[in-house]
Amino acid sequence: MNNKTLQRRDLGRLVLAGALLFGAAVAFVQPARAADEAPDALVKRLSTDVLETIKADSSIKSGDVNKIMVLVDSKIMPNVNFQRMTASAVGPAWRTATPEQQKRLQDEFKALLVRTYAGALDQVTDQTVTVRPFRGSPDDKDVLVRTEVKGRGDPVQLDYRLEKTPGQGAGWKVYNLNVLGVWLVDTYRTQFAQEINKSGIDGLIAALAARNKGNGKG
Repeated sequence: MNNKTLQRRDLGRLVLAGALLFGAAVAFVQPARAADEAPDALVKRLSTDVLETIKADSSIKSGDVNKIMVLVDSKIMPNVNFQRMTASAVGPAWRTATPEQQKRLQDEFKALLVRTYAGALDQVTDQTVTVRPFRGSPDDKDVLVRTEVKGRGDPVQLDYRLEKTPGQGAGWKVYNLNVLGVWLVDTYRTQFAQEINKSGIDGLIAALAARNKGNGKG
């Protein structure tokens, strides 16, 4: 494996970490703006904001999991359909899980993502985000926004799947991410299915909890 491949993988990890944190400045957005904003404009603004936030906060860059988790809970979750993301990763077994099991799955999955990618944040230096040409219509309810993160080395492709949600909290919400051609939800679905087949939903929850306890210092 050459250095360029390793560099791309490392940058892919930091980009995904950035994607998890892409809503860092959403507290400063008026609700009407968030609801009316086009999906590509939303992704561009929030992606840029998060990179700037990471660069400016040494504790986030150093992988402070507790601080990152607070940021995720307060700023990011309102812009992500995390229930849909978790349900898709769990697969058909999600429908048979109890509400308590579903909550545990979401909590452990979120912790897994944050802890897995927290260590990559110290690689954020001079990266910038460019949204590739977007073709959408006002009637679209589900869109793909393609971006490139440019910095040292080759540009890294990062794509967002978003859905338009109605009612209270209306607006575009992310439900899947593609880093270097790999969809996040699809990657975890394969891993989760193996655990569910072996020991059921409770077994998956236990495995995630154990992995989170051993995955860095919280």
